[in-house]
Amino acid sequence: MSPTLTQGRLRQLGLFGGLDDASLGELGQALGAFDVSPGEAVFHEGDDGRDMFVLLEGEMEVLKRSKRDHETRVAVLGPGDWFGEMAILDVLPRSATVRAIAPSTLLRVTASDLDGLYRRDLRSYSLIMMNIAREMSRRLRVADGLLAELVANVLDEYTRPRR
Repeated sequence: MSPTLTQGRLRQLGLFGGLDDASLGELGQALGAFDVSPGEAVFHEGDDGRDMFVLLEGEMEVLKRSKRDHETRVAVLGPGDWFGEMAILDVLPRSATVRAIAPSTLLRVTASDLDGLYRRDLRSYSLIMMNIAREMSRRLRVADGLLAELVANVLDEYTRPRR
């Protein structure tokens, strides 16, 4: 196992929450970590992809392009966060661009890695999928709150009596 992929290090990552030592050991040996420099994109909106990434060290930004071709930062990710899971789950093109804003180390988890885990350890696979689902639910709640606030602000602006 590489120094950054010990069982203890993997156990600290929410994606792998609930996995036993044997499963963490296997994942530590199978998964690969790599470095990304500031300004380097891990992937671009619209790219095909069959992998997701866990941010071990550093900082990444998530950028979304509007219909008017304006790129906006929608999130900043730090150590322990993961991204790209939508491409594994729905097999559609990437929904956003993710770019390093600090020197970063990423762990790549491919659809093939997860398929192999499914075939040999259904319990661990299920835990990882539940961890992904919980995080996606949390993100949806945040997005719902932001959207509700935006709509309320716009409605207030346009329905407020003019003086």
